[in-house]
Amino acid sequence: MAFWSNLLSLVSGAGYRKEGIQDGTPSYSTPAASAVSLDSALQLSAVWAAVNLITNSVASLPLHVYKVDHKTGTKTLMREHPLSILFNGKVNRWQTRQEFFETMIYQLVLLGNSYAAIQRNTKGQIISLVPLMTPQMKVELQKSGALQYEYQDTNLKVYAQESIWHNKLLGNGTIGLSPLAHARNSIGIGQAAETSVTNIYSNGGKPSGVLMIDKVISKDQRAKIKENFADLASGNENRLFVLEAGMKYEQVSLSPQDIELLQSRRFQVEDIARFFGVPSVLINDMNAATAWGSGIEQIVLGWFKLGLRPYLRRLEDSMKCWLLTTLEQQTMEMRFDFDALLEASEGDKIKGGKEAVQGGIKTPNEVRKKFGDAPLAGGDELYMQQQMVPLSQLPNVQRGAVDNKPQEEIV
Repeated sequence: MAFWSNLLSLVSGAGYRKEGIQDGTPSYSTPAASAVSLDSALQLSAVWAAVNLITNSVASLPLHVYKVDHKTGTKTLMREHPLSILFNGKVNRWQTRQEFFETMIYQLVLLGNSYAAIQRNTKGQIISLVPLMTPQMKVELQKSGALQYEYQDTNLKVYAQESIWHNKLLGNGTIGLSPLAHARNSIGIGQAAETSVTNIYSNGGKPSGVLMIDKVISKDQRAKIKENFADLASGNENRLFVLEAGMKYEQVSLSPQDIELLQSRRFQVEDIARFFGVPSVLINDMNAATAWGSGIEQIVLGWFKLGLRPYLRRLEDSMKCWLLTTLEQQTMEMRFDFDALLEASEGDKIKGGKEAVQGGIKTPNEVRKKFGDAPLAGGDELYMQQQMVPLSQLPNVQRGAVDNKPQEEIV
């Protein structure tokens, strides 16, 4: 029976899909080193830095709506589409596009799910997206297969599936697993280490200990000794203590060196960064500066491709499925301008634009547009730089004369 009970507990966890309220919280076999909550986790610099890095990177990217010609593969920017207008202005009455995505992404990164209430006009067009706080939301899988969302605000509000834009990380398909909940032990150790450091510094760096006396003392003598030597472990750092009558002071708490507190805190930075899929060097861990590639540029590029791009693709696919109509999904898509993150330096952009024009890939006006310059007359044609031609076609050159010259003169 024990075997089947253990097996049932495994398949009944957060990753198992079943009817009723969905839960992305794992079961724990041991207590955490310190109680972990959303607020306490964000007080750890490694958690804050990792979440802030992902959140701001995604929220800062421009978002565009395109009409796609599947025959030719060309894309046309739809500036007048209602969603394009929405995401280039106020997404709701309180938030700009960047503020809206910051709210959505930070909850997605920490809690595995983010929700927004969809508001439409009489024509069915989306006119507002209002973020809903993940801890206040319950998701229920009904017998019909549809999802029902229960949001506890001042009052309980129930939403149908088509009224909620739900983004989720990996999970059982109906709800995402919470990185914060699964990183509880690692974050708890980090919090406990922070608490230890705080206690050490608030106590003037003095370890706790005991006074040993080789005779029995009265209750009043014991109280007097405690009063006189209270500052030995805390308080006045400049006071000179004199131990008499065979008294000895014995330290009982471990020193920071004994528990390797500094190394432990460094490891927690790496471990927390690993949970959030961020190279630790990008959250100012200088011990891992050469872990990826030969420089910071390769580290950033690797994270863009393997860490950040999946977030963008997840959001793009979700917006296409839940924010565009069924008809629009056949010919339209929503894309973040990922090139904005990979933007080259001014010199590299000029060099790249020059090569694109000379290679017949871009017109001069297309390159000028990337620099914010006005188009020029005749700049809408494609040009080709012609350099490789037969020697016989060069002016004032005779093939035989060239062949008879020494090799060094030809060069």
